[in-house]
Amino acid sequence: MKFKILFCGALLSGSLLIPGTLHAQEPKEPDQVALANDEFENNFFEALKQKGIENYDKAIKSLEKCLAKDPQNAVVLHELGKNYLSLKNYPEAEKAFLKARDLDPNNRWYWQSLYDVYYETKDFNKSIPVVQKLTEWRKQYYQEDLVSLYMYTQQFDKALDLINEMEQTVGMSEKREMYKLQILSDSKYRKPQKETLEEAIKKNPKEESNYLELIYLYSESNQEQKAQEVAKKLEKEIPGSDWAQVSLFKFNLNNNDGKKAAESMFRVLDSKKIDRKIKHRVLNEFLIYASNNPQYMGDLDKAVGYFEDDKQVNVPKEIGKFFFSKNRYPEAIKYFERGLIQKPDDIETVELLLYTYTEAAQYDRLLKKSEEYIELYPTQARLYYFAGLASNQQKQYPKAKHYLETGIDFVVEDPELELKITKQLVDTYTALGDNKKKNEMAQRQAKLEKSKSN
Repeated sequence: MKFKILFCGALLSGSLLIPGTLHAQEPKEPDQVALANDEFENNFFEALKQKGIENYDKAIKSLEKCLAKDPQNAVVLHELGKNYLSLKNYPEAEKAFLKARDLDPNNRWYWQSLYDVYYETKDFNKSIPVVQKLTEWRKQYYQEDLVSLYMYTQQFDKALDLINEMEQTVGMSEKREMYKLQILSDSKYRKPQKETLEEAIKKNPKEESNYLELIYLYSESNQEQKAQEVAKKLEKEIPGSDWAQVSLFKFNLNNNDGKKAAESMFRVLDSKKIDRKIKHRVLNEFLIYASNNPQYMGDLDKAVGYFEDDKQVNVPKEIGKFFFSKNRYPEAIKYFERGLIQKPDDIETVELLLYTYTEAAQYDRLLKKSEEYIELYPTQARLYYFAGLASNQQKQYPKAKHYLETGIDFVVEDPELELKITKQLVDTYTALGDNKKKNEMAQRQAKLEKSKSN
């Protein structure tokens, strides 16, 4: 939820020059004053040294000696709290930070340290007033935390008000949008929110976010016609709105207008404003549509190209899986091959591609590709299985024998794969006329099948 702020607290506070000299004392002999100051400083810097090597108990003892001489020193109290926090002694850490804050309420780091305690203990109610104070220093940053805290404590009215305020001041974010949708899923917030948004659109027809929220509310209450009217109004008032295309895309699909849906989709995919997750959702919906309307497969191919640089999701691979599940092997092969161009070292995609070649009975391609990948991954047993299977199918039995005998030695705790290779070896030895090995493999096959059934 929050960014952990690292700092050397002792040195950031302006009150730390020589902590032991911050308060007036009774006049003493010069030598006595020097000795007292040396003792305070030595204890304080010993505490910093011990904390640096994670001897927190020793650091605490040194700081307590400092406090014995100067119990109202906020810097020392703050250091004491940090050591208790490192030991996860939250009550003592809180007590020390509260004292430091009360002594110097304008020091941001004392408030931040209190937030550290409440964050680690998940005391969200205590966190709220602290974070409200922290917004005086970094408003936007801590407002993000405040929204989350309101959500965790189910103060949805406050969360919604703050989300609306931030949308006007700093714009939209995926996380706040998710929170807002969660709040508005409760019917008690919908009606007044609709009226508020309709009024806001009348007053400021160029504010894009109001249209988007209203479209969502109408869609959630199954008022699709009204949602479409709002989307069209948005497109009219803000012709360059990319967000309008998200809604229009859905409407065009529902109306079975593939051409206009594709146009809206490409506007969405081109947009720099729209989050990648939304783009994925649009692509997925068009994938389903195009799979049932093959005349739009060209548009699907083009759309997939927009995700070539996606480091999180291998989009061609996922589309390949979709077509494989539909037994549409030519399309699956095409997208698995594209997936390997995008990420050549993805062994799962390699195996999916080889399995698809098998299902499509493309044994020449299966043999060639499996041999290529054996060179790259010489200990992957499944690759040898595919090479052996393809060799058997092409009646290249000596080659099949080589691959299958090699592959079975690499099988580790995978009885299903071991059974598959064993079955292929039975066929290979039968074709080669090696009855002894054929019988050995047949016995091994029977044993594996019995074990599997149990």
